[in-house]
Amino acid sequence: MHGVPGAWFGCGMAWLLAVAWAGAVPPPDAAAFPNGKAKDGAARKLESADARERLISEEKIEFDGVAVRVVRVDAGRLRVVWRDPDGLPLRTFGRVRQELAKDGKRVRFLMNAGIFETGGVPSGLHVEAAKTLRPLNEADGKGNFYLQPNGVFAVFGTGAKAEPFVGDRAAWQVRLRAAGHGAPLMLAVQSGPLLLLDGVPHPAFRQDSANRRHRNGVGVDDHNRVVFAITGAGQVVNFWDFAKLFRHLGCRNALFLDGDLSQMTVEPGDSLPSNRFGAMFVVAE
Repeated sequence: MHGVPGAWFGCGMAWLLAVAWAGAVPPPDAAAFPNGKAKDGAARKLESADARERLISEEKIEFDGVAVRVVRVDAGRLRVVWRDPDGLPLRTFGRVRQELAKDGKRVRFLMNAGIFETGGVPSGLHVEAAKTLRPLNEADGKGNFYLQPNGVFAVFGTGAKAEPFVGDRAAWQVRLRAAGHGAPLMLAVQSGPLLLLDGVPHPAFRQDSANRRHRNGVGVDDHNRVVFAITGAGQVVNFWDFAKLFRHLGCRNALFLDGDLSQMTVEPGDSLPSNRFGAMFVVAE
């Protein structure tokens, strides 16, 4: 899918030109994120899980009146999957669980991993189990994926030394070159737009935008954990407030994944409802 329609198509402005948007699109307001905190971002924890006995931690919060589910994952435990051993797209949470069960793995977490094309093909870069299955997409186009700057989420290295990354394409190229001298690239997905880059919201985002939708995204917090967030059932948010949420969660860099069809499950039971996706993030043991 090409993302949620109606989101500032055709915006090709570079991130550093945000100041020039003063007339049509307000530049990032420093007062909106003072000292890395979200101004007026009243967040109330509704429910939490005991992280000591789980691979991942999950909490439900209310942020500026919107219910949000948040999961923090050890980067070394995270995988991304797209196709089965026969090369067929998995498409659903159930198929992922079925395939992992063949290896004796139990699924603990699942979330869709970005925008995709017809047939469940990722719209951009896809690296899985250290293999590049789709190259970086540097084309221009319409839709959320092409709202520049878009970006990459990746994990370098394994286990306790795994290093998560979120950044734009320029930062990605720098980090990829560094991987030749350090931790190898294990997984990566490309999506767009970036929500935050070095703590600054995307220049196309409007604080008062009426484009409010169900959304999910991924960031990296100040403890180097991967942070996933998704709006609750029936809850909607604009891009500005979604970016502000990730700052509240301790992230300086965050990436939008997808919109209305997005889903997340933690510790799934026998029933595993699922839309049809491209790539999917998974934690299994």
